[in-house]
Formats: sequence, C-alpha cells, structure tokens
Amino acid sequence: MKTDINAALVSRLVAAQFPQWAGLPIRPVEHGGWDNRTFHLGNDMTVRLPSAARYASQVEKEHRWLPKLAPLLPLPIPIPLAKGVPGHGYPWHWSIYQWLDGEVATLERVADLPEFAIALAQFLIALQRIDPTDGPPPGKHSFFRGAPVATYDVETRNAIAVLDDVIDVDAATSVWKTACQATWHGPSVWFHGDIAAGNLLVKNGRLSAVIDFGCSGVGDPACDFTIAWTFLSGASREAFRAALPGDIGIWARGRGWALWKALITLAGSANISRADAGRARCVINDVLEDHAHAL
Repeated sequence: MKTDINAALVSRLVAAQFPQWAGLPIRPVEHGGWDNRTFHLGNDMTVRLPSAARYASQVEKEHRWLPKLAPLLPLPIPIPLAKGVPGHGYPWHWSIYQWLDGEVATLERVADLPEFAIALAQFLIALQRIDPTDGPPPGKHSFFRGAPVATYDVETRNAIAVLDDVIDVDAATSVWKTACQATWHGPSVWFHGDIAAGNLLVKNGRLSAVIDFGCSGVGDPACDFTIAWTFLSGASREAFRAALPGDIGIWARGRGWALWKALITLAGSANISRADAGRARCVINDVLEDHAHAL
C-alpha cells in the first residue's frame, strides 16, 4: 500500500532529524517518480522517500554503494548526504542527497542523440568495469533485474495472451523465447537496473548525470540495454549498439527485458494513461522489428 507523502511530512521529518536544514524550502520535484517521492530541499539538496515497503530496502543499498561507485564513473550520480529514520507516521528509512543539476532527458532536450547514446554507453561500460566484489546480487531489491529474464516468463506469457488481439503474438513469443534461451555465461558485473529517460539528466543538450540506482546490483547487465528501444532509434540505437560491447545473446536478453516491461504496461492499460499505453505499443513494435532484423 502506498503511503501519503507530501511536503508537510517531509518538513516535519527534516526538522526533527536534521535541524541544521530545518526551515529550508521544500517542494516536489517536477518528475518525482513512482518508487520514491522526491522533493527539493533548498537549492542544493533533495529528499527521497520510498513510496511503499517493497522499495524501502533500496535506501541502505544506495547509502552503502553510491559513494563507492561515484568516483569511478564518468558522469555524476546521486551522493547521499544523510539517512533519515521512520517518524511522524512515515514507516521507512529515507535519504537526503546532493542535488544534481539538469533536466530529465527528452528527445527535444537532447542536442545530438547519437552522441548522447555513446556517452551513455561509455557510462555503462565504466559501471560494468567496477569491482563487483560483495555487490548486491539480483533479488527483490532490484525487482530481479540482473537475474535471468526468464524470471518473468509466466508474467510475460500471460501478458501476451491478454494482448492476443492487439499485438503480433507469434512475433512477441519468438522474441521472448529467444531472450529466455540466451543464457548469460559471463561474470557478474554492476548494472543500474533502470536505465530509462526519466533517470537520465541532460544539461546544455548533453547527458549530464544518471540518477535512481534503486534497482542496481551485480549480475547480468542486459537489463541496462533496454534504452535502445525505449528511447533510442535509428542512428542513435546503432551508435549505442556499436559503442557498448555485447554479444548476440545480451542484445536478445535486452530485447526481452524491454518487451516484458512494455507488455505488462500495455496489458494493464486500464490503469495507465493513453500516452503511456501508446509508448508501450511503440516499444513493442520496435522490439519486434529489431528482432526480425537480427534473425
């Protein structure tokens, strides 16, 4: 169950636990996300609170690992400044982070999309090269990103069945079967877990930061390839593919992750906006077309 999180609650939590920052203005960020609620704290910080119990374990993970990852990456990532505890009716730990300047990535805000794709690929390469020792393996905290994509086999096949009069069932099934059969044989590496436009910041038209490591961990990085179909296309997708090392199998699994998310989104379209449903359809179509070209 979601808990009610608003600026008044955040103000009370900050004042009680971090009096040095009491009185700073608090206001919601423009794109606050779903897993967490995020607020500006003054001009240089953000407050981030898990919105449900299933996201709460991510707080400790980010506080432990982000300070270790940050110096080894070519772009800024969130730096935790303080960890709050439950209080004033709010039941979970929460965080204060350094503010990262930039706007959420949109096609209109990116000056050169292939350049953006290459910069993102370079970030992911650097992330994968960081020593994974003792890093968190895939699990509930990452919603099983980094695990075999077949973890979601039943859910995906059910979604395909629900959408049998909406999508090309045979093509979708082929993509999914190929993804599940493309077993990961490489060593476990760091992955972000949710490389989506909403977690990529742009400044002056260029990729400037990567945020929201709540689904991060150590495992198969194929889940980070989904941006190739959810945001990139044409020349930018090819630039991303050329810049990011990976065999046929990892791209097959990446298509599987992108297809899974789009399918379950569209299958639940009664509870989402028409725009989100439209975007899910586009991702499905792009994945199916790309898979056909890969055969």
